[in-house]
Amino acid sequence: MNVFAISDLHISGDGAKPMDVFGGKWVGYLPKIVADWNKKVSDDDVVLICGDISWAMNLPDAMRDLSLITPLKGKKVLIRGNHDYWWKSISQIRAALPCGFYALQNDCVKFGKTIICGTRGWCVEGSPDFKEQDRKIYLRETERLKLALSAAEKVREDGDEIYCMVHFPPFNARRENSLFTDLFESKGVSKVIYGHLHGSDSRTDLKIVKNGVEYYLTSCDQVNNELTLIGEFL
Repeated sequence: MNVFAISDLHISGDGAKPMDVFGGKWVGYLPKIVADWNKKVSDDDVVLICGDISWAMNLPDAMRDLSLITPLKGKKVLIRGNHDYWWKSISQIRAALPCGFYALQNDCVKFGKTIICGTRGWCVEGSPDFKEQDRKIYLRETERLKLALSAAEKVREDGDEIYCMVHFPPFNARRENSLFTDLFESKGVSKVIYGHLHGSDSRTDLKIVKNGVEYYLTSCDQVNNELTLIGEFL
């Protein structure tokens, strides 16, 4: 089993919000992702999709957008991004998702010796876009991350690894610790996967190691519309 990741698909099935208006790597990006997915992923693999999945405003339209990746191989694990306006009731989402999809919201799923947990996250203190009104959401998302990690701890056995999915980068441009990174370190998370960042001025490398935790940026335009290999297992 291999674990891959990608984020920020921004699927617009009705064409209302085409991403190619941004030019560059967004031109024809979805067929490129599908082609790379078909080349790399087998039925036993897992693909983590770290938010901003669909521009849809409601669940039926989001399910239409997800039909693009439904036939693709692998188990698909989703978390909410800041543009997933269709993501409201987690029970309704899980009921609507096709077989092989897993929606995480402050909880976890386990495949073999790999536990995957996740929540949306938020911008952190020290970021240029962090305002005082963000503090309440930041603290709330910290509590949600605690719930996700608690769920992971309950099913953790000897030899298990914890991967955590968040949409927002969990640190600022100076890579200072945040409430999120403190939790990753204290709870023994081995790998964190995130997205949200776009453009040539993206403020971090695709992979960094900070205090023993590996962090992967997987926004599709940052990774040349290719899936990132996060883990390999026998």
